[in-house]
Amino acid sequence: MSITPPLPRTAREVRLVSAPQGLPTPADFAVVEAPLPTPGPGQVLVQNRYFLVFPGLRTLIGGEVDGVPLPALSSGDALFGPAVGEVVAAGDGSPLRVGDTVTHLQGWRDHAVVDAAHCTPVGDTLPDPVAHLSQGSSAYGALTRLAPVRTGDTVLVTGAAGAVGTLAGPVARLLGAGRVIGTTRSPEKAGRLTAELGYDAVLLGDRGGEGDLGGRGDLAGPRASFAAQLAEAAPDGIDVLLDTVGGEQLAAAVGAARHGARFALVGALDGQLSARRAGGSAPVEIDSFRIVVKGLSLRGYSGTDHPGVEEEWNGRFGAWLRSGEITFPHARVPGIVRAPQALQELFEGRHFGAVVVEL
Repeated sequence: MSITPPLPRTAREVRLVSAPQGLPTPADFAVVEAPLPTPGPGQVLVQNRYFLVFPGLRTLIGGEVDGVPLPALSSGDALFGPAVGEVVAAGDGSPLRVGDTVTHLQGWRDHAVVDAAHCTPVGDTLPDPVAHLSQGSSAYGALTRLAPVRTGDTVLVTGAAGAVGTLAGPVARLLGAGRVIGTTRSPEKAGRLTAELGYDAVLLGDRGGEGDLGGRGDLAGPRASFAAQLAEAAPDGIDVLLDTVGGEQLAAAVGAARHGARFALVGALDGQLSARRAGGSAPVEIDSFRIVVKGLSLRGYSGTDHPGVEEEWNGRFGAWLRSGEITFPHARVPGIVRAPQALQELFEGRHFGAVVVEL
């Protein structure tokens, strides 16, 4: 006879305990025990297996959330974000059952009571449930909706070693790009981008700024301005930009664009991860005259504007993963107690690909 274990009555969760001065550090957070209610009608209790560490928390913690579809985080609040977990209890009327694997937005804790309507069953579309925490849908949506890649295009991906960029380059290639250029801050990551992910050239510098790593991983001479390095890597110009950084990289891309180039802005890490800002602004000076005379399109990507992208992406992502045409680069950080440190490491650019806490 099997014995059903009792449901947990508390959950461990990560809370913001003080308003950071500059970029958050582990000292600004605490892992605490919190009461865990019994799931009510239409709710489920989920035991989280993984949750995503993502740079958008910088904006929520900084409080500059105008236009952001998520609430600000204040001292005493528990953090939240994408998570994958298993349903261990279901309230009356819930369409989900015990044992279902789901995604939801109550990460940064080991258990969560969630409205079933706010959970998505994962099924077997992807070969590994953790892959549902990839941010590849942003790259895929941007490269198919806002800046569609055409056969033979030269594509520039800024912040190529991050969660979006490590998938954006391979996706651009699968969509027909002829040359794919990336940016990163780390020579080691630049080598991995060319050797493992098929980037043709990678520019180096602050937030992926100055310097160049060309060909299959050899440093291409002394460092120059980002614009000069981009001109060397793409002498005929670029057709598509997928930008996660902003700053000088966006400005230089305008100068390097071919006529009719398409720009999709997915992030703005240059401002978002600046210790001098609060995470909700990223000013940059770009040449609007060049935008006009080159006939450029420049649009910001938001997944909420394209509700069909997630399902389409998961179908193609799953097929590409199974065929070996693509991988999901990510770092798994074990244990919730290491989550605050993992966030700091994300801000410092210490990891390659997505950063996931494994519980």
